[in-house]
Amino acid sequence: MSYPKIILKKGKEEPLLRFHPWIFSGAVQQMDNHLREGDVVNVFSFDHRFLAVGQYQIGSITVRILSFAEETIDDLFWKQRIEQAYLVRKALGLVDNPHTNAYRLIHGEGDHLPGLIVDIYGPTAVIQAHSVGMHHVRSSVAKALIDVVTGLQHVYYKSEVTLPFKANLQAEDGYLIGHEDQGMVKENDLLFQVDWIHGQKTGFFIDQRENRTLLQHYAPHRSVLNLFCYTGGFSVYALRGGAKLVHSVDSSGRAIEMTNQNVASNFPNEDRHHSFAEDAFQFLEHSETSYDLIILDPPAFAKHKNVLHNALQGYRKLNAKAFEKIAPNGILFTFSCSQIVSKEQFRLAVFSAAAQSGRRVRILHQLAQPADHPINIYHAEGEYLKGLVLYVE
Repeated sequence: MSYPKIILKKGKEEPLLRFHPWIFSGAVQQMDNHLREGDVVNVFSFDHRFLAVGQYQIGSITVRILSFAEETIDDLFWKQRIEQAYLVRKALGLVDNPHTNAYRLIHGEGDHLPGLIVDIYGPTAVIQAHSVGMHHVRSSVAKALIDVVTGLQHVYYKSEVTLPFKANLQAEDGYLIGHEDQGMVKENDLLFQVDWIHGQKTGFFIDQRENRTLLQHYAPHRSVLNLFCYTGGFSVYALRGGAKLVHSVDSSGRAIEMTNQNVASNFPNEDRHHSFAEDAFQFLEHSETSYDLIILDPPAFAKHKNVLHNALQGYRKLNAKAFEKIAPNGILFTFSCSQIVSKEQFRLAVFSAAAQSGRRVRILHQLAQPADHPINIYHAEGEYLKGLVLYVE
């Protein structure tokens, strides 16, 4: 297919020869005139060898690669890529699973579709576009999802806050196919209300599914504090695990409302659970309860490298407060979902907090995102979720 051309500087083709899916602006020697953001482009080396086909965008990442083969990017392409991702989820046992009907189907670069996220909530798919190119093909993606995913009836587009601001697309969230305002999903036989219209991300943090299961193992007979609880996923698992007390804290009143709904859906008239619409740092400052198990799962402290230092200080401060509050022989689940914070940087921030507390701390588990959030082996940047389970004497 004859698409507009982008030609790279000499030597700048090396990352593409190693199948890295991004081309940075500094690597570009020449591009066709009148390129519009989101256009499909063919990428060539300085000596005019074909390298890849991708979507052009304005910014530090100039091209997100769709394929390293010369092929047409059409409806058949989107369907085939989605079929391949669906086969992976079938292999993971997530398709037609009687115990769990919420999973991630498309995870950007991890599924060779950079800039695209698709989460499945029973009969509803929620699409998030993180690039102009993916915004332009949203209808083709929606149609392909209906064709590929068994039992799918609704496709909701939720990209107002994820698309590049400077693109000025004036994109609106809404249904591309069908209509269902919110739904109840099942995760390991627990029920959760998902609000993809007003909720964060696509409505539910699917990526903590396996870590919630691990938490349930440590919950029996413990008093549990779930900070940044969002809709209470960890809290519900802690209750099923036999915790003697669970406190859920989030600064959002709407999140606390949904947490209470999710607790009630699984444990009606439960008196072990209490929720607080309050800032996490303030709650830790004044709470007089000593907890046996604490979960720290904050939103991303850093989305850009220029705030990395402040983010690491934030993680250190937050974990230091938790080390002060946790009871002897307690368990701390602590996470970072900031992509630009490496595992080593996060671990050092937690180590510094532990040293500041003067307590003896063991690492029991090192946690990551689940397999339906795959990492492209050529794109290490896709490893965004980091977690530690610590035993605190």
